[in-house]
Amino acid sequence: MDDTGDRAARAQSAEHQLVNVRLPAGWTLTGLIAGLLLGWALAGSTVIDPILTVTKPVGSLWLRALQVTIVPLVAALLVLGITQMAQAARAGAVARRMLSWIAVVLIFGGLVSAFVLPVLLSVFPPPASAAGILSASTGPAQEVPGIGAFVESLVAPNIVEAAANTSMLPLTLFFAVFALALVRLPAGQRDTMIQFFRALANTMLLIIGWVLWLAPVGVFALAMGVAAQSGGAAFATLAHYILVVAAMGFIVMLGGYVLAWVAGGINPLRFTRAMFPAQAVALSTQSSLASLPAMLVAAQRLGVRETTAEFVLPLAVAIFRSTSPAMNLAVAIYVAHLAGVTLTPLSLAAGIAVALVISVGSVSLPGSISFVVSIGPIALAMGVPVGPLALLVAVEMLPDIMRTVGNVTLDVAVTTAVDRTSKD
Repeated sequence: MDDTGDRAARAQSAEHQLVNVRLPAGWTLTGLIAGLLLGWALAGSTVIDPILTVTKPVGSLWLRALQVTIVPLVAALLVLGITQMAQAARAGAVARRMLSWIAVVLIFGGLVSAFVLPVLLSVFPPPASAAGILSASTGPAQEVPGIGAFVESLVAPNIVEAAANTSMLPLTLFFAVFALALVRLPAGQRDTMIQFFRALANTMLLIIGWVLWLAPVGVFALAMGVAAQSGGAAFATLAHYILVVAAMGFIVMLGGYVLAWVAGGINPLRFTRAMFPAQAVALSTQSSLASLPAMLVAAQRLGVRETTAEFVLPLAVAIFRSTSPAMNLAVAIYVAHLAGVTLTPLSLAAGIAVALVISVGSVSLPGSISFVVSIGPIALAMGVPVGPLALLVAVEMLPDIMRTVGNVTLDVAVTTAVDRTSKD
């Protein structure tokens, strides 16, 4: 193919991809630390109030700009993710078996956070004065209805009004059903609609990318207010948060060893030895895609058939984030704990439902964008303040290490389960 043909092929491929957004993660973390240190140093002084009169509106404006893209971006990504999964299910019995195992893993992750994290927080509570981090919030939490109103709220009579009120549970369910209906359209109409939602997603990603490029400034401004109120407890709270959220991902990752043992017939010690190189790549790159070659080697060492591994693993990387429901729900539960929001079984059920569906639509996104897009809707569905997420996104690069290692481990574990059940 000549150069013109190569350029045309690349342009056509780009038409079917989401835009690549590069984020200043290091500078954002630096802004967080600088804001916390300066706010802590100036707390109680005569100059802190005049400074906060400037930094507070700056931080609030940045947070509002971050929130404004959530609903359209979530809608577009849900449609794209669910249509991709529905089309994958048509690929044959192996694909459907794989999707079944993925569903089991995602539900397990959501239940882990719902049941284990409240117990963990009671045994290992956040530091004293940790609630000061909630000064980043710009609005009250939403109310979670009773069981009758909850069931009624699953279907919004006016989807535009639901979007205006950020009622994420009915919005999520609507766009999930919308995507399933879209798959059944004639090919031409289906492709046109998918192209529309891909363009919408790319537009929102560009906007949220621009907003996140200002994250060092916005996070610095928000951190000043937090540290002025809570002092050094903010550092201890963030460290506690990272450990607790990562623990939920670690439990899900351990579930991968059990899955490979029970469903894949792989001894845990053998699975550990085979997975170590792939986990090392995941740890160093924080990218499941970059870890794919190492995952294929691990599957080969585990005796997985080449045809199964070469089909399941790339598809798993494209549509599966095993740790997302557990760790995303954990963030919302953690913020609820700080805010004193009582989480009822209904609110937890709403959070799990949204977490499961949202995990399908945020697979290919960078960690910081995925954090905002995934956890914002979960928090809104559970009646949890979303303001603190603007600070927590600054440290997402640390829990994201656990996310990637866990995802890589579960990708291979699911592959072993699919391979063995396919043989049977």
